[in-house]
Amino acid sequence: MQIIIYGGTDLGYMIASRLYTSHDITIIDEKDRLPEKYTNLDITHVSGSGADIATLEKANSGKNNLFIACSLNDEANIVACWTIKKITDIKTVCFVSKVEIYNNLNSALHLRYQSKYDIDTIIWPEQLLTQEIFRIILVPEALDVEYFDEGQAKLFEYRIKEESPLCNKRIMDYGFPPGVLIVGITRKGILSIPMGTSEIILDDKVIFMGRGKALDLLAATLFDKINQIKTAAVIGGGNVGYFLTEQMEQAKIKVKIIELDQNRCNFLADNLKKSLVLQGDGTNLELLEEESIGSMDVVVCVTSNDEKNLLCSLLAKQLGAKRIITRTSNERNADLFERVGVDVVVSPKESAMKELLNVMQAQDVDLLALVAGGQGEVLRINVPETFTDTKVMNLNLPKSAIIGVIKRGKGIIIPNGSTTVCANDQLQIFTITEKTKSIQAVFK
Repeated sequence: MQIIIYGGTDLGYMIASRLYTSHDITIIDEKDRLPEKYTNLDITHVSGSGADIATLEKANSGKNNLFIACSLNDEANIVACWTIKKITDIKTVCFVSKVEIYNNLNSALHLRYQSKYDIDTIIWPEQLLTQEIFRIILVPEALDVEYFDEGQAKLFEYRIKEESPLCNKRIMDYGFPPGVLIVGITRKGILSIPMGTSEIILDDKVIFMGRGKALDLLAATLFDKINQIKTAAVIGGGNVGYFLTEQMEQAKIKVKIIELDQNRCNFLADNLKKSLVLQGDGTNLELLEEESIGSMDVVVCVTSNDEKNLLCSLLAKQLGAKRIITRTSNERNADLFERVGVDVVVSPKESAMKELLNVMQAQDVDLLALVAGGQGEVLRINVPETFTDTKVMNLNLPKSAIIGVIKRGKGIIIPNGSTTVCANDQLQIFTITEKTKSIQAVFK
């Protein structure tokens, strides 16, 4: 695929670095030279504005498939997407950072008037991050949570602790609830697809897929957590903190939200119905002690500053908080945060990258989830009508892939080796990233 990216930003670099090995990438940026970190990427650079037709003509080879606007200016991204449509028929993805712009572009009034210049996909990373954090909060101890088919099937990721009944056991030796599969194990930062003889050890991150109810039962028994989250503290009252608190209010979770800026506190107090808004610094140990932050079921640190989020997390951990979820703007900090005790590390850029990869997938392959820091994917593949019924064990899938769920009609099947895959089935396949083409070839 040939892709034009407008914006030599951190997000632009993340996208380019993930895609350049398998796609032809052209970067448009106003600067004459891209930041030094771009020098290791095999990409083309065109200097100029994404809203300038001459610049876009220079970048457009006539064979481009996707235009991604991710500069730091929302309005410039929008104009760039509109302008490229004048030159060529190309799919456009526009990143925005302001809630009012996102809501306007998705409003019913805006969508009423369709034209050939419409932006195809609008991505607001903070909204995606909020949804991801909320899913994780609702499942105690989970590192990652994904829902498929309206909750009929789910994916949970857990870190194995010393007291876990799974610790130092082979998968085949533990009786899991019917309808549950272990599809991945991350050990020392490396994701692998396990076999029945694979042993689970301390600090492994284990990824489960299966029926929604079966995974809920697993969470309630294996991890001995049957009580839902009842109390939460949110440090940082920006967009993510505000919208996350709104969702937790709807889930009947009692929330204390701490924000330093007085004007923002006034906004939060006026718009949040049940939560306690506290004006103060989340790194103030005395404030955290006075408000019993250490007794909360979960503490979420979502300021816009990585260093502050880390300090807030460490203080909350020291005070005894049961679970810490922390935002990082630099995905390279994730490993450090986990090493010093943060339970779950989330990134708006990673959330946005998941959505972008989903947009890029071919029509017959859909990316449902990106897991294990991008090392693993959950793919949805529609089996064609011409496919001959074949047992899972005879499919010749890559060793780095496992079918987690088969959707047949309105029902779902958690398969084993003797399960038959039929024409028109919809498969949810867990795989190591970049194996999409080899998996897709099996069903052609």
